[in-house]
Amino acid sequence: MEAAGRMATTSHFNCLLSCQATCGIPEIAFSTFENMEYGEAFMKPDTESYNWVIQAFTRAESYDRVQDVAELLGMMVEDYKRLQPNVRTYALLVECFTKYCVTKEAIRHFRGLKNFEGGTVLLHNEGQHGDPLSLYLRALCREGRIVELIDALETMERDNQQIPARAMILSRKYRTLVSSWIEPLQEEAELGHEVDYVARFIAEGGLTGERKRWVPRRGKTPLDPDADGFIYNSPMENSFKQRCLEEWRIHHRKLLRTLWNEGPAILGNVSESDYNRVVERLKKIIKGPEQSALKPKAASKMVVSELKEELEAQGLPTDGTRNVLYQRVQKARRINRSRGRPLWVPPVEEEEEEVDEELDELISRIKLEEGNTEFWRRRFLGEGLTENHNKPLEVEDYDVLDVTDDADVGDDVGDDVAKEGEDDEVDEEDEEVEQTEIRVGDRAKDKEIDTAKPLQMIGVQLLKDSDQTTRSSRKKRRSSRVSMEDDDDDDWFPEDLQEAFKELRERKVFDVEDMYTIADAWGWTWEKDFKNKAPRRWSQEWEVELAIKLMTKVIELGGTPTIGDCAVVLRAAIRAPMPSAFLQILQTTHRLGYVFGSPLYDEIISLCLDLGELDASIAIVADLETSGIKVPDETLDRVISARQANDIPANNASSQ
Repeated sequence: MEAAGRMATTSHFNCLLSCQATCGIPEIAFSTFENMEYGEAFMKPDTESYNWVIQAFTRAESYDRVQDVAELLGMMVEDYKRLQPNVRTYALLVECFTKYCVTKEAIRHFRGLKNFEGGTVLLHNEGQHGDPLSLYLRALCREGRIVELIDALETMERDNQQIPARAMILSRKYRTLVSSWIEPLQEEAELGHEVDYVARFIAEGGLTGERKRWVPRRGKTPLDPDADGFIYNSPMENSFKQRCLEEWRIHHRKLLRTLWNEGPAILGNVSESDYNRVVERLKKIIKGPEQSALKPKAASKMVVSELKEELEAQGLPTDGTRNVLYQRVQKARRINRSRGRPLWVPPVEEEEEEVDEELDELISRIKLEEGNTEFWRRRFLGEGLTENHNKPLEVEDYDVLDVTDDADVGDDVGDDVAKEGEDDEVDEEDEEVEQTEIRVGDRAKDKEIDTAKPLQMIGVQLLKDSDQTTRSSRKKRRSSRVSMEDDDDDDWFPEDLQEAFKELRERKVFDVEDMYTIADAWGWTWEKDFKNKAPRRWSQEWEVELAIKLMTKVIELGGTPTIGDCAVVLRAAIRAPMPSAFLQILQTTHRLGYVFGSPLYDEIISLCLDLGELDASIAIVADLETSGIKVPDETLDRVISARQANDIPANNASSQ
C-alpha cells in the first residue's frame, strides 16, 4: 500500500494491531505500536491502539507482562491532552491487574469503569479469557476487601449483570464469597447437627474417582480450582478483620510520616510533651499487639490440667494418666500439622485499648495531602513553608515505617536511635584503625606480588614505565577538562528548602506543568478522598452488617449461598451479639431451603432470653413454626415463662 503511494493511517495500523493482538504476539504488536508512536502525525496511536497492545500483553501466555502494561499506561497518561481512556481501556486494565494479583490497582481502575454504563458486562466478556469479572470478585473476597466487593456487586446490579458461577466457587471448607472472609477461615461451619461425611464423600464422586483432591501429591501442581484464570496463583487469603487492622496501621504510618515531615506546627499550638505523646501513640498503633502468645507450649512442660484443657478443646478424651494424655496431645498436634491446621493455643483475653480523647483530637489535626496535586504544586513554588521545614527534628526514626509490619519488633524505637548515635562514634574510630591496617597489608601484598613476578630486561621495564606516565598524564588532562566543564552544572542545592525550590525553578530542572498524576490526567475526582479518608476500625457488628448485605446482594444477582455460609454469618452475629440480626439471617436461610440442627436454634433463643430480647426470641420461634421446624418443648417453656414473667410487672403497674 505504501509502495503504491498511499501512507498507512491510524485506522490501518489499528486493523493490523487487532490481528496481532488476537493472534497472541505481543512483541510484534508492540513493534507496530512503536512505528506509530514515532511516526508522522497522521499515524499517531489513539485510544484504540493502546487498547489492542494492552490486550496483547494482558492475554499473552508467556512471561510476566504486567510491567509492560504499566509502561504503556505511563505513555498513555503522558499523552492525556490528546487522548483519554474509554470503557474498554478500563476493562482491560482491571483484567490485567486482577490476573497478576495487583488488586489495589485493579480497584482504582474499576472505580473508573463504574462511570461507564455496562462496564461490568464488558468486563465479564461472556466468561471468556478466564472470566475477568469473576476473578476480580474472587480477588476482593480472598484479600478481605469486602467494602469494595459490595460496591462491585452494586455496580453489577445497575448493569443487570448476574453473578457468574465462577465467582461462587466453593472453598475447601464449603464456603463461598458470602462468608469465606469471616474468621476462622479454615474451619467448617457449625450446623447444629452431625455431618454425614460418608454420604458427602460419595456425593462428591469419591467412589468413582471424580472427587477433588485438595492436598496434591508431591511434585504435582496445586489442585485449588480458585487458581484457574490467574497468571500465577490466586491472591493470598486474608480475613476482613486482618485487612481492617492492616489498613489501620498503614493509615497511621502515613500520619506519622506527615508529622515528622511537617513538624509540631501541624498539631497547632502544642507543647513538646504533647508532641512526644502523639508520636508514641502513633508508634504503638503501627507496632500492633504483641504476637508472642500465639505459640503453643511444649507438651513435655505442660501439667495435667493444661493437657486436659487442650484435649477437651479439640473434642478428644481426657481420661488416663499424664503419660497417656501427653501421647494423645502429641498425636493430635502431629495430625494438625500434617493436615495444615493451626495448632491449638489457649485463648488470650484481648486487652481493651485505652481511649484518650485528647490524643485522638490531636491526631485528627494531622491532614494528609496524598493525591492533592495543587497542594504539592504550591509547596514546590515555596508557598506554605514555615521555619519548621528548614530544621529537621532531633528524633526521627524512619525505620519504624518499614520494620514494624513484622510480628517481632524491637522494644523501644527511641532507645534504638540513641544507641545508633553512640554506635556511630565507635564505628568511625574502628574504620580509621581498619583503614590503616588495610594500607599496611596492601603494601606487604604488593611487595610479595613484585617478588613473585619473573625478572624482565631493563629496556622493557623502561618502555613500560614511559608508556604508563604518558597515559596517566593524558587521563589527568581529560579529567581536569571534564571537571572544569562540570563545575558550572554541579547538582548542588542549598540546605534551605525555599532556596532549594527557587534553585530548581531557576535551573528549570523540573517544570510545574509536569506535576500531575493519573487522577489529574483522567479526571478521577474521587481518588483524593479515598486516599486521605481515615479507615473505619473493625468491629464484629460492622462485619455482621456487611455479611448480611453481601448475602442479600448475592441472592438478588442470582447466586446461591451454601448452608455453611448462613451458619458462619449466624455464628458471627452470635459472637457480637446482635439479636436484631438473628431473625433476618434465619429467614434468609429458611427461604433458601436450609434447616439447622435443633441445638443451634436453642442456643440462639437462649441467648436472646439471656440478653433480655424477649421480642426477638418470640419472633424467632414464630418463624420456626411458620417454616415447619419443630421447636422443642423445653425451649417453648422457657419463652412462655419469660413472657409471663414480663407480663406480671406490667399488669401490676397498670393496676396501680
